[in-house]
Amino acid sequence: MATVADQFIEVLRQAGVRRIYGVVGDSLNPIVDAVRRTDGIDWVHVRNEEAGAFAAAAEAQTTGRLAVCAGSCGPGNTHLVQGLYDAHRSGAPVLALASQIPSAQIGSGYFQETHPERLFAECSHYCEPIVTPEQMPRILRTAIQHAIGLGGVAVLTLPGDTAGKDVAGPAGEHDFLVHKGIVQPPSDQVEKLAGALNRARKVMLFCGGGVKGAHAEVMQLAHKVLSPVGHALRGKEWIQYDNPFDVGMSGLLGYGACYEATQEADLVVLLGTDFPYDQFLPGKNTVQVDSDPSRLGRRTPLDLAVHGDVKETLRLVLDKVEQKHDRSYLDEMLHRHTRALENVVSAYTRDIEKHIPIHPEYVASVLDDVADDDAIFTVDTGMCNVWVARYITPNGRRRVMGSFVHGSMANALPHAIGAQYGAPGRQVISVSGDGGLGMLLGELLTVRLHRVPVKIIVFDNASLGMVRLEMMVDGFPAYETDHEAVDYAAVARAMGIESSRVERPAEVADGLKRALAAPGPYLLDVATDPNALSIPPRITSEQVKGFALSAGKTVLTGGVGKMLDLARSNLRNIPRP
Repeated sequence: MATVADQFIEVLRQAGVRRIYGVVGDSLNPIVDAVRRTDGIDWVHVRNEEAGAFAAAAEAQTTGRLAVCAGSCGPGNTHLVQGLYDAHRSGAPVLALASQIPSAQIGSGYFQETHPERLFAECSHYCEPIVTPEQMPRILRTAIQHAIGLGGVAVLTLPGDTAGKDVAGPAGEHDFLVHKGIVQPPSDQVEKLAGALNRARKVMLFCGGGVKGAHAEVMQLAHKVLSPVGHALRGKEWIQYDNPFDVGMSGLLGYGACYEATQEADLVVLLGTDFPYDQFLPGKNTVQVDSDPSRLGRRTPLDLAVHGDVKETLRLVLDKVEQKHDRSYLDEMLHRHTRALENVVSAYTRDIEKHIPIHPEYVASVLDDVADDDAIFTVDTGMCNVWVARYITPNGRRRVMGSFVHGSMANALPHAIGAQYGAPGRQVISVSGDGGLGMLLGELLTVRLHRVPVKIIVFDNASLGMVRLEMMVDGFPAYETDHEAVDYAAVARAMGIESSRVERPAEVADGLKRALAAPGPYLLDVATDPNALSIPPRITSEQVKGFALSAGKTVLTGGVGKMLDLARSNLRNIPRP
C-alpha cells in the first residue's frame, strides 16, 4: 500500500519536479525514503535549509518551472524562511515542505514544536497543513497551482506520522496550469495612454523586469516618441542591450543620466516595474503599465494606471501614437549619459597594473569580457550588486539573478547551485562577496558533494563594503565592518574544490579564464580594494555632508564597462542638422 509520502512525491513528479533541496532527517524521513524509491526525482543535500530555499528559487527562475525545498520539524523548517522570502518577493514558483512534529503532539509545547502555518504566512501565497491522508492529493495540487499561477511560494505543513500513513485513494492524473494567459488592457486605458503620449513633449520610458519579452515593442515606442529609456536593476537584462535610447539605471546602484531624464520629462511611463525607491521618481506626470493591478500606484501618484501586459499594451497603443520630431530632449539626455560615464572611466583604467589591492571595477570589467555570452550570473547583495549592475553587459541571452527585492546576504552561491541544476549546460558564475560567502560557507561542501560545476568569483575586500558606505554617508565612522583577511582559495582547496587566489591586477585575466575553463567547480579568490565604494547618482546634501565628515574624500559615482562604448555609439547615431 502506498503512503502519503509516496503520493506526495508522485504528484510532484506529475508537476515536473526533478529534485528537492534540503537536509534529510527526523520528520522528513518518509518523504526522503519515497524520493529514494522514485525514479526521476533526486534529493539535493544542502548544508543549510536556507540555502536549499535559495537554490530552489534560482532553479525556478532559470527554468520557469516549479522547484521544491524542504525542512524538517522545528529548526529545519525555520531555516527556510530567508530563502523563501527571497523566492516569494522575486515571484519564483517554489513549493516548500515544512514537516511537522507528530500530529498528536501539536499544541502541547512538544520538542521542536513550531507553527509553520503562522511563520510562513507572510512569505507565501498559500500556507496550509496536511493532517489526514484524505487531504491528499488535493491540497498538494492546490499549493502547487498557487505557486505556479500566482508566481511565488506555497508552503505545506506535513507531520511525519501523517506522511507515513497509507493513502486514502489513488493520486490520479492532473493537468497543471503552467502557461498563464496574457493580460490585455481595457480599450479606454489604451486610448488614454496614447493621448498622454501624444500630448507630452518630453517622454521618458522607465523599465523593470516586466518588459521581459517586450524589447522590440519598447524600442518601437521609444523611436516614435523620441524617448530616453532607463531601467531599474531587474529590468537591465531585458532592455539595455541593442538600445540606442539607453540612459542607464536609476536607484541606489544607478548610473548615467537616468535620474535626470526622469526628473526633466513631461511624462514618465513606468513599464513593468515595481521600483521601490520613490525618492528617485518625480512624484508627478507619471503613467504606469503593469500586469499586476496591486502594483499600480503604490510607489508614486499616477496620472493614468494601465492594467495590462507590457508587450500586449504597447502592441495595442503603437498604432495610435504619433511620430514626434523634436529630438532635443532625447539628444541632451544621451549626451549627459555619455559624459557621466566618461567622467569616471579612469576609475578602473588608470594605473590598474600598479593598484594593489585590485580595483573591483576592473575585475568585473574583465569578467564581462571573458564570460560566456549566455552565462548566468548570481550576485551577492552589497557592493557585488554594484559591480555587476554597472559592468556586466546584457545581451538578451545572459541572465543576472540576485536577492534584488528581499536584499538578503549570502544568496549568490546557493542561487548558483540552483541555477546550475536548472541549466546544466550553461556557465553559471557566482559573484560572491567575502561577507556573503562566509555567511553560508558550508555550501561549498554542497558544491563539492554534488560536483556542481559552478564558478565562484570572490570579491574579497575583507569588509562589509555596502554597510561601510551606509555608515559613512550617514556621518558615522565605519565600525565593525572590516575584518582580517581570509584566504578563501585555501578554504575551498581544503574542501576539495579547485581554487586559486589573485592579488595583483596583472593576474586577473588569466585567473578568471582559468576559473571559467575548469570542467568542474572552481573558486577564484580576488583580493579587492575595500576603499572602492560607490554612491548613487543623486544623494541629498545631508548625505554629502555626512560622507564628507566621515571620509573627507570624494567617491566616484557612475558606471562604465561596455556601457560607455554603447553610449558613444548612440551619440554617433544622432542625426546632424
